[in-house]
Amino acid sequence: MSGADARRPLIAGNWKMYKTVAEAESFVQSLLPRIAGRAGIDVGICPPFPALAAIVDSTRGSSVGVYAQNMHQEPEGAFTGEVSAPMLAELGVQGTILGHSERREQFGESDRALQLKLPAALQAGLEPILCVGETEEERERGDTERKLRHQVQEDLTRVEDARLSEVVIAYEPIWAIGSGKVATAEQAQEAIAFIRALVADRSRVAAERTRILYGGSVKAENAQELLALPDVDGALVGGASLDADTFAAIVAAAP
Repeated sequence: MSGADARRPLIAGNWKMYKTVAEAESFVQSLLPRIAGRAGIDVGICPPFPALAAIVDSTRGSSVGVYAQNMHQEPEGAFTGEVSAPMLAELGVQGTILGHSERREQFGESDRALQLKLPAALQAGLEPILCVGETEEERERGDTERKLRHQVQEDLTRVEDARLSEVVIAYEPIWAIGSGKVATAEQAQEAIAFIRALVADRSRVAAERTRILYGGSVKAENAQELLALPDVDGALVGGASLDADTFAAIVAAAP
């Protein structure tokens, strides 16, 4: 079995700051019948913190995993407004998004913090989804590879080689998030193959097993083309994950 064959596709929906607990539960009730019987693929939803416990309960026994949108690197402490990995693990959450560009740009999340968050998540039994990607200005300057190299190498510094493949990486070109712009198939494949090569610099075996997702204005209309790319192992879906029909259609587009 090749590395690509061993990488099970993951379609994860990042709800950001949308949906009350009641709205989240209604979404799950609508989604589950639509994706029932879809084998060979992992599906995840990433609700806001208040809805996590309810959605873990609502999805219990289904194929849907629940992910948080962020966490603090320390197990406990005087960090008002933060949530730790052990707290998430106790809820039955499967993993967490880390390093989303909105967290980096709007809330000052640094590569130094991510160096600590990734091993903390793994130690607690959570699957991290590490987001990386360049701005439009960086792409126009030809700095896409420089930016990706910096983020991937810095953020994974404290992750042991033996655990590298447990980190899911999501390539999200910042210029495509919520903008309606989508990386072309060629741009997406080129960037994600480069990310895989960066992981291979640490461990070729891990690189073959690491799931790398595409994110950035993924919709039902473009999902099939993006998900068919050889190095793309799924999608981190933003706005299109808020509607059960649309999200189910993206899940259906996975190979």
